[in-house]
Amino acid sequence: MNREATPYLAELLGTFGFVLVGAGSVVVNSQTNGSLGVLGISLAHGLSLLAFIYAFNHISGAHFNPAVTISLWLVKKIEGSVAAGYVIAQLAGAVLAGIFIEGLFGSSRLAVPQPSLEPSAALLVEAILTFLLVLVVFGIIVDRRSHTSHAGLAIGLVFAGLVLVGFYLTGGALNPARAFGPALIANFWGSHLIYWFGPILGAAAAALVYEHGVLRSNK
Repeated sequence: MNREATPYLAELLGTFGFVLVGAGSVVVNSQTNGSLGVLGISLAHGLSLLAFIYAFNHISGAHFNPAVTISLWLVKKIEGSVAAGYVIAQLAGAVLAGIFIEGLFGSSRLAVPQPSLEPSAALLVEAILTFLLVLVVFGIIVDRRSHTSHAGLAIGLVFAGLVLVGFYLTGGALNPARAFGPALIANFWGSHLIYWFGPILGAAAAALVYEHGVLRSNK
């Protein structure tokens, strides 16, 4: 394979694995009368993200999330053409995961996150939780003073914690691809825009705060 295409393949595979395990855990929980519980679902998301970051961070930067990619592009840490390719690869990986979930469990609709709050409140929750996630991403991967060898552990653990907080409120997606893949396969778009606008706004805010606050204050 062309070396230039390898990072895009890494983003596709990493997002596929993350969404398959994370969204799949929601379906398993529903079909087994809550055997996993919210803690199990949170750990499935966090541990799978942890593993795929360690697998692909040295290849693509292990974004696996359009909101993360857009936030990095916003502060000029990644070129626009590369960012666009990453987002396309991430969405393709999420759709592939949705196909597998449909095939394995007979339904991907259960994997589509849905809010229990009013739309504006749900959007705010997704934004705040993604803000915290992307702060950790910038602190552990973007900031050159940090020890990036701990990236998978730090990001995976905070993601698990954030899903634990947000699951009963919004489904705890924090990632447009996580919502998009199952929604496309299930053809179920209820409240879908929340899972784009919320994470992207939160990620953008975190990128600006870290870039122009934390990093600039130490120059």
